[in-house]
Amino acid sequence: MNDWIVPIVVALLGSPLVLLIQKGRNENQADHASVMTKLTENNVMVKSIDKKIERVDDKLDKHIDWHMNRKQDAELVIKAD
Repeated sequence: MNDWIVPIVVALLGSPLVLLIQKGRNENQADHASVMTKLTENNVMVKSIDKKIERVDDKLDKHIDWHMNRKQDAELVIKAD
């Protein structure tokens, strides 16, 4: 007679635990999806910033070269005098 009570008690105690675990797994998957979306957005932003930095770097290099050439031209003029 007690043989049928044990499975019922286990089922009654175990079912809420299984439901909590499943709910936690679903929330975890949703959180991971949210994080992946944010990481993808951040990756796009970082690439955009990288491109802008490269453009500024190129412009700065050109500007420094311009100054260096101007300085060399001025030195040539001074030596010529």
